[in-house]
Amino acid sequence: MKNRQSNIRLGIFGFGCVGQGLYNVVQTIAQAGIEVAKICVKDREKPRTLPTSAFTYDPQELLQDTSINILAELISDADEAYHIVKQALLAGRTIVSANKKMLARHLPELITLQQNYGGTLLYEAAVGGSIPIIRTLESYYSAEPLTKVRGILNGSSNYILTKMEAESLSYSLALQQAQELGFAEAIPTLDVGGYDTVNKLSLIAAHGFGATVQPEDVLRFGINTVTEADLTIAQTINSRIRLVATAAVDEDNKLTLRVLPTFVTEADELYYVQNETNGVSIDPVFAGEQFLKGSGAGSFPTGSAVWADVSAAIAGYRYTYPKAAKKTVAINQESELFLYLRCTEEVELAPALKLRLNLLQTTAGDSIYSLLIKERELLRLHSYLSDQQVFVAEITAEQAKLIALQSGVAEAMIY
Repeated sequence: MKNRQSNIRLGIFGFGCVGQGLYNVVQTIAQAGIEVAKICVKDREKPRTLPTSAFTYDPQELLQDTSINILAELISDADEAYHIVKQALLAGRTIVSANKKMLARHLPELITLQQNYGGTLLYEAAVGGSIPIIRTLESYYSAEPLTKVRGILNGSSNYILTKMEAESLSYSLALQQAQELGFAEAIPTLDVGGYDTVNKLSLIAAHGFGATVQPEDVLRFGINTVTEADLTIAQTINSRIRLVATAAVDEDNKLTLRVLPTFVTEADELYYVQNETNGVSIDPVFAGEQFLKGSGAGSFPTGSAVWADVSAAIAGYRYTYPKAAKKTVAINQESELFLYLRCTEEVELAPALKLRLNLLQTTAGDSIYSLLIKERELLRLHSYLSDQQVFVAEITAEQAKLIALQSGVAEAMIY
C-alpha cells in the first residue's frame, strides 16, 4: 500500500465497486505519489483482496488522523456518508464523495460548511460516471448562461433498456444481467425508479443554473414498468426509449427539472447511447450544443472519476458555485408535457383523467394513450399512476400521431 515517493496520504471509506476502482487506479499510477493510508469498511467477515492490515472498522481512525491529506467517501449508506462528510468539512478537511443521494439531500448545508470552515468537497463521480460534467459546468460554463442540460445519467437503466431493445429480453431478465455484471444493485429501486437520476440532476441544477432543489420536488418516473411492447412500439416509429434527465430554462428564466422515460429519435444524440454508457448534452446560449459521452457504471470508470477529484484536490481545485451567487432562476412546474401512457385494460383510470386521454392503440390487453398535461398536475398524479403500474414516457405529438395511424386511429384525434 505504500509508495516510497508518496507525499500525499489518502484515506478511503468503502471498498465496494467504486472504492476498489479508486484503489486500483492509485496503485497503477505509481508516479502520482499517493499512499493509501487506510481503508475503512463495515463488514469484518467479508472476503477481500487485500490483507486485513489494510483496513480499519472505525471511521474515526481516518477522520481523526490529521496526517491524512485527502479523504474519499465511497459508501452506499447516505446517512452514514453525510456524517462522515460533515465531520470532515467541520474540521476543514478535503474530501471527495460519490454518494449522490447524500449530496442532493444536503447540498446547501455542505456548501455552507465549506465556506465557513475552509474545507473542500468534490464529487464528480456522483453524477456522470466517467463524464466530467460537473467540472465542465463549474469551470468552462461558469460565466455563460445555459438553456438546457439533458442526458442519460444512469448506466444501469440504460443497460436494461438496451438489452430489452436489442435482444428482446424481458425487463426482469435484463435487470438480472445488469445485477450480475455489477451495474445494478441487488435492490435496484434507486436506479430503475429514477431516484438516482433525480439526485444527479439536482447536482447539475446547482452547477449549471445556480438552483438548489430537493430531489422530491423534481418530476420523476422510472423504467420499472416498461415492457417489451413499449420498446417495440418505439422501434416501429424509428425511436428508442431512454431514461432522460432534463434541466431547461424558458424565456422567462424559469427552470424546469424532470426525469422521464423518453422516446428519442435518430436525430437525438441520446439515441446512440447504449448499454451502461451515459451521455449528456449541454446547450449554452452562445457556444452551441456540446455532447459528452462515457461509461456510467463499473469499477474503473467510477474509480477514475474519483481519482480525477483526488488529483484536482491535490492541485488545490475547489468548486465556487458561480451561478448560485446570482440566484437568477426560479423553479417552473407550469410547463406542459406531451406523454405516452400504457396500462392494462383492467386498470380503472380516474374518470377525470380518462376524459383527457387520447387513445392511440389497443394491443395484447393493453391500452395506449397520449396526454397533454402540466408538470405540476403530473406531480400530483405520480403516486396514483405508479400504484396502477402505468408506464409513463415523454413523447412528441408527431410521434403519438404515428402510433395512432399505425393502428387506424384518425390523426385528427391527436392534439
